Amino acid sequence: MSFTYKYPHMAVTVDVALFAATDPTRLLLIQRRKDPFKACWALPGGFVDMGETAVHAAARELAEETGVTDVPLHFVSFFDAIGRDPRERTLSLAFYGVTPRKLRAQGGDDASAAKWHSIHALPPLAFDHAEIIRAALKKARTQLKSMTSPAQAPR
Repeated sequence: MSFTYKYPHMAVTVDVALFAATDPTRLLLIQRRKDPFKACWALPGGFVDMGETAVHAAARELAEETGVTDVPLHFVSFFDAIGRDPRERTLSLAFYGVTPRKLRAQGGDDASAAKWHSIHALPPLAFDHAEIIRAALKKARTQLKSMTSPAQAPR
């Protein structure tokens, strides 16, 4: 990787793992419209703009690429493997959200499609998104379980 400035720095991106607490649990993915990984499935996400926070960028990217809005997002972790993005050195801040059902989603912006997938049968994924999904699922398990477990009958 070559740099054109004296002190190289990373770009900051966000990725969103949005789960639906259905049986089986579903994950919303987008199909990329552009390279890198054109036509591959990926988490909704993109670059953080200079005038916004990471969580606002995550909500914006989710809305732009899927049409889904008003879902509370929670921080998962950061992902900074060298070479995780072939365009440039990036740091991704990952978030997750959980909904009780599959929300209507439609590909938009740089996503040609948006589709819910069973977490047990995910397609091949772009970037390091399989790793991000594993971490997000681990964080979301309690919330998913509380939404899918039947209410206990009164004694």
